Amino acid sequence: MRTGVIGLAAFLIFLGCARADDPGKNPGQQSDTIFLDGWITNPGRGVLFRSYKSVAFFSDDQNSYQNIAIDPSVTYQTIDGFGNCLTGGSAIVLNKMAPAERSALLNELFSTEANGIGISYLRISIGASDLSDRVFSYDDLPEGETDTDMLKFSLDAEKSDLIPVLKEILAINPSVKILGSPWSAPLWMKTAYSSIGGSLKKEYFDAYAKYFVKYIQGMKKEGITIDAITIQNEPLYAGNNPSMYMSAEDQALFISQNLGPAFVAAGITTKIIAYDHNASNPEYPIAVLGNTDAAKYVDGSAFHLYGGPVTALSSVHNAFPDKNIYFTEQWVGAPGNLAGDLKWHVENLIIGATRNWSKNVLEWNLASDPYYKPHTDGGCDQCLGTVTINGNSFSRNPAYYILAHSAKLVRPGSVRIESALSPYLPNVAFITPEGKKVVIVVNTASTEKKFNLLFNGKTALLSLDPGAVGTFSW
Repeated sequence: MRTGVIGLAAFLIFLGCARADDPGKNPGQQSDTIFLDGWITNPGRGVLFRSYKSVAFFSDDQNSYQNIAIDPSVTYQTIDGFGNCLTGGSAIVLNKMAPAERSALLNELFSTEANGIGISYLRISIGASDLSDRVFSYDDLPEGETDTDMLKFSLDAEKSDLIPVLKEILAINPSVKILGSPWSAPLWMKTAYSSIGGSLKKEYFDAYAKYFVKYIQGMKKEGITIDAITIQNEPLYAGNNPSMYMSAEDQALFISQNLGPAFVAAGITTKIIAYDHNASNPEYPIAVLGNTDAAKYVDGSAFHLYGGPVTALSSVHNAFPDKNIYFTEQWVGAPGNLAGDLKWHVENLIIGATRNWSKNVLEWNLASDPYYKPHTDGGCDQCLGTVTINGNSFSRNPAYYILAHSAKLVRPGSVRIESALSPYLPNVAFITPEGKKVVIVVNTASTEKKFNLLFNGKTALLSLDPGAVGTFSW
């Protein structure tokens, strides 16, 4: 059987296989042959997002292995990007690095040049998240005081760390999209003067809309464009510090009567995204999107996957196909397990979320110190960053490799295209703005899997070890 292939399992341990671009070793190769480049992470062999030129080529050869057919004529959603949540704590540990070391790290994370993995989308907290060093909002007042006109609104809390780090990132890649999400409204607006739990009082709906307007305008003055906002992080969980409960009915009312009109009046084009919580409750975004008064202001809905199946994203898309889907958070728990985390996150998020219409995929915390700090009192103390920063040095964690397999090659503006499902080989395919085809595949079986990519009537034979991930491009 003659094939246009380099066996990846053998290639990755350098057993002397012929390269596919060596014409003396590949008798089936033609002068117009299309070669595939590959990027491989294979935890079992210690291969970490390693790049290989011409790992295979398309030919007329046939074999009995399973097929993944790629059809660029069938298109789905456009991709906004892949990335992280740049928490306040992430900004603090980054900002403590010496300028040269921080610049090198940020270039590796956000550039596509050289060894850069090309993170292209960030989520930041509006006020504190549980991975900030303290609880704060942008309009903190003593209990009993109010500020409905936002006269005391200030972004000063972000000017020491978050804003400077964001500016440095945007200098590297000005097209990074930024999503803002609040963990809580200012305490004086809530039913209980507490950072944990409580709900937004209806008499402060209008003031809270002004708060969002002030935030977007204030960040714009700093040179930072907020592409989108969600109304409330995890609105059905009120046990975090900070947190706030918000029902679907209240969210729809707030958008339709307050936030949407306030954005229009201020000329703000920032997208409004509903929900921002687990796939276990698609009824929530469906309720918001089903409110026609709210829906006219809403771009789409956002999800996490701490509960429910990722296919729930498609149920919301199918109910409202004119509204977008986003995936905005998933943690990797400390201390991390590359083999298990890589396989699960690539299968369920990078592949699963995008195959279920998501325009982005965001891992949780970008960076922490070796003790998983900073975090608020009662905040997450086991959230592993994409990188761990220890002084001026850093280590790469599972989320780094998860994101690298998507962010570096699948650039913003790429479009998902049809790729056939195949047993034990979850996959997703894209066509980039430059016309390159990119396929991401993970082997979820317990043994090596050989498989074909089929494209334009030709076959490229590839293989992946168990638990390995391959990103292939041509």
